Amino acid sequence: MIALLAGTVAVRRPDHVIVSCQGVGYRLAVSAQTLGHVPAAGQPVTLHCHLIVREDALTLYGFAGEEERDLFLLLLGVPSVGPKVAIDILSAAPVHDLVRALAAGDAARFQSVKGIGKRTAERIIVELREKVLGDALAGFVGGAAPAEDDPRRLAREGLTGLGYSPEEAEALLRDLDGDSPEALIAGALRGGRR
Repeated sequence: MIALLAGTVAVRRPDHVIVSCQGVGYRLAVSAQTLGHVPAAGQPVTLHCHLIVREDALTLYGFAGEEERDLFLLLLGVPSVGPKVAIDILSAAPVHDLVRALAAGDAARFQSVKGIGKRTAERIIVELREKVLGDALAGFVGGAAPAEDDPRRLAREGLTGLGYSPEEAEALLRDLDGDSPEALIAGALRGGRR
């Protein structure tokens, strides 16, 4: 499995890049978000990768960070979401915004992606919401897993892992009641979309 490529940008196109590594050029399909992190041709680059093997093709996908690759893999686990649709979703917004949309149950965010209707958007949320909330608490988007079992503390840690400042997280949780961190985070995100 090819998990990481470090080399020189040989070609930079809207949907792919070619990275030259010791005389071999690797073509990687990339999202618009990753493309924004890829420098001009001739410059050094490091991309996280995932290889998909099919009967008729070997396709390498490149990502600016592990979080984007991890979300890509989660999206591939959703029925009717293939690699092209997953890349289109990742192109639509930064990973942290997509994770917030999943956690908040914001189907409209996913429906705005070409080729995704209401049913598929809802399926993505149903399939991934709990995984993303749990992963946020365990450090999916940065930070270490909290050591205590206090739901409010875990929710605050999860919100800061999603990119909110500690003050914003506290303000979002201020008037909420809930028995689980997941319920608190979902309530905070429903009331505090930015």
